[in-house]
Amino acid sequence: MIDILAKVRQFDVCWQLIVEMDQRNVKPTSETFFVLIRRLVAAGLTRQAIRAFDDMESFVSEPVNETHFCFLLDTLCKYGYVKVGVEIFNKRKHRFSPNVKMYTVLIYGWCKIGRIDMAERFLKETGERGIEATVVTYNVLLNGICRRASLHPESRFERTITLAENLFDEMRERGIEPDVTSFSIVLHVYSRAHKPELTLDKLKLMKEKGICPSVVTYTSVVKCLCSCGRIEDAEELLGEMVRNGVSPTAVTYNCFFKEYMGRKDAESALKLYRKMREDGLGSLGLHSYNILLRMFMMLNRLDIVNEIWEDLKSSGLGPDLDSYTMLIHGLCEKEKWREACKFFVEMIEKGLLPQKVTFETLYKGLIQSDMLRTWRRLKKKLDEESITFGSEFQNYQLKPYRR
Repeated sequence: MIDILAKVRQFDVCWQLIVEMDQRNVKPTSETFFVLIRRLVAAGLTRQAIRAFDDMESFVSEPVNETHFCFLLDTLCKYGYVKVGVEIFNKRKHRFSPNVKMYTVLIYGWCKIGRIDMAERFLKETGERGIEATVVTYNVLLNGICRRASLHPESRFERTITLAENLFDEMRERGIEPDVTSFSIVLHVYSRAHKPELTLDKLKLMKEKGICPSVVTYTSVVKCLCSCGRIEDAEELLGEMVRNGVSPTAVTYNCFFKEYMGRKDAESALKLYRKMREDGLGSLGLHSYNILLRMFMMLNRLDIVNEIWEDLKSSGLGPDLDSYTMLIHGLCEKEKWREACKFFVEMIEKGLLPQKVTFETLYKGLIQSDMLRTWRRLKKKLDEESITFGSEFQNYQLKPYRR
């Protein structure tokens, strides 16, 4: 109830409810206050959130400790209020003993707003205070350095990698070995910069150190290889993934399907698609199906389009507006007007309002093909369903078209 009220910013009513709970001897828990604090911070009411945290002790039966304080800091940092978080951290650190989790949260907050210099300063402070940083702490900073870094021109890429490698060295000096997440973050940088050789070298080093790549790691390397046209190497890596028991995701498969589409390689795409389905190697997402539909429609393989369309429907993922739009426009380009009309009707019966360009494309095509009666039947169906779309449909009135 408090979450629902706080979501619509009825914070006064939330407090009335908390007081009423207390009066009826139904003690609010820390989770109750966590919900309220999160909603207050999300609404930008950081001072009220801090007051709610301070008032929590008067209501909950458990003592307020470092875990509760860490939640407050974490919430402030996640919503971009790291400066407020640091202010309250400095004021309360005599009551709540600073620990590695608090510093990790604050480092994340500085990274989130792009202040890597401050994040590095707080990491340095952990050493000065005798607090042992963990691999998670370093990964948070590493992610901040790498994820948003601009990699062009080449000098920026080199600077980002130098910073990342220096952080790796510092980790080892403090007796912390980089883990799979650490390597995955750096591999993602190589992938974004389209550096296939460096990507493969880093993957090899990772395996030599006995670190098993995760699906995220493999996908970053696959994406790099595919985008650089090294599809054979990517296919070999996909095989290695499966042999090592790492199940590819829809994102992994999309890398291949996009490259196959660019090459107009229908056979390879179909082979991978069918193998994936027959062997149960991961699952596709709606975007994967739409990539395949676009490719096979473009290559005029309507038999395969129908197969994928039926698979999409049986998967329960779709079709969605993009799927129908792609299919209808493809059929219109091939002047298959009756099939386009069939999917158009199916689309509006499902409550999906076609884009105006889809209306116009179908309308002009039917008029040019002397299929005025078909258009009239379609228009009648549209008028019947127009109540579903309400005011949105009013903007879709078509101007008479002359051949």
